[in-house]
Amino acid sequence: MANTSTQTPKAMRAWMYDSVSGGLEKSIKLVEGAALPFHQTLPKDAVLVKVHYSALNPGDYKMAELGMLGRVLITTPASPGLDFSGVVAQTGEAINTFSVGQRVYGRVEPNRYGTLGEYVCASVAGCAALPEGVSLKEASCIGTAGLTAYQCIVPNVKEGDKIFINGGSGGTGTFGIQIAKAVGCHVTTSCSGKNVELCRSLGADEIIDYTQENVSEVLKKKGQVYQLVVDNTGSPSDLYKAADHFLLPKGKFVQIGGPMSLAGIKTTASRALLPSFLGGGKRKWEYLLTKKNHEHLEQIGTWVKEGKVKAVIDDVFRYEDVPKAFEKLKLGRATGKIVISCE
Repeated sequence: MANTSTQTPKAMRAWMYDSVSGGLEKSIKLVEGAALPFHQTLPKDAVLVKVHYSALNPGDYKMAELGMLGRVLITTPASPGLDFSGVVAQTGEAINTFSVGQRVYGRVEPNRYGTLGEYVCASVAGCAALPEGVSLKEASCIGTAGLTAYQCIVPNVKEGDKIFINGGSGGTGTFGIQIAKAVGCHVTTSCSGKNVELCRSLGADEIIDYTQENVSEVLKKKGQVYQLVVDNTGSPSDLYKAADHFLLPKGKFVQIGGPMSLAGIKTTASRALLPSFLGGGKRKWEYLLTKKNHEHLEQIGTWVKEGKVKAVIDDVFRYEDVPKAFEKLKLGRATGKIVISCE
């Protein structure tokens, strides 16, 4: 397909940070004349998308606040954000999958031109066409949380398996419950008491209120019945060791989240490195790194269209209120996703 475009401006609005003194929410600024996410010519295998909605993820601020390591990974000034939905504004000359004006959604890898810019440069692997009947707002939530849930659950289970999702009410957890049910699994999840009904409405078969019960002890009493554990929170710290008692011998423990505190990093490191004869867990452990995947995005979009999966949205902020959105995200109490409306 020829490189075609709408009238793409030579500059754009973007929320950007240089330093993050005091936290990203205090350092990020709205820039009116930011550069577009490519140099002069759009890469031949990319699409330029005008962003209508962007969904936030904890990694958006955690990456920015990594200090020296963060600046090595992403040069500044930079715009955060991984997840988007919007309309194709321009296609690279090798693109025949998408066309100008088409509504799409997806995810970009961490880079200095994130989805809190007015335009984002996406690859085919990180982009999918919006199914009929699915809103751009809902689709913006799929990119990271949906893909992460899909990639830690679907390859590791079969119909009838039992899985435990630790942290069922956040962005990835709400997708995880529904995706696990879509592929025929029995789902146990944990959440606080105020989110029990939400998790039940999404399809959870059993729910553990972590404010009232010891999650590890409750699971140990069930015996070795689970094929998969998905740990969205990294807490309690003894969960992986306790999994010796509730994960099947050939089961897997997949960790996708955890606090960036010294204690949280220590817990993750011990799970990954400490052998069982020195007190570590015996079950297979994996730290999942989410990968862009066109087919996975399409499948989740199909499930949303069919009503088998829905995006749970905690709040929608105006584009001008991005700092407030990050303030709320950092509280760690969002139920589902926090979305930015860029329209």
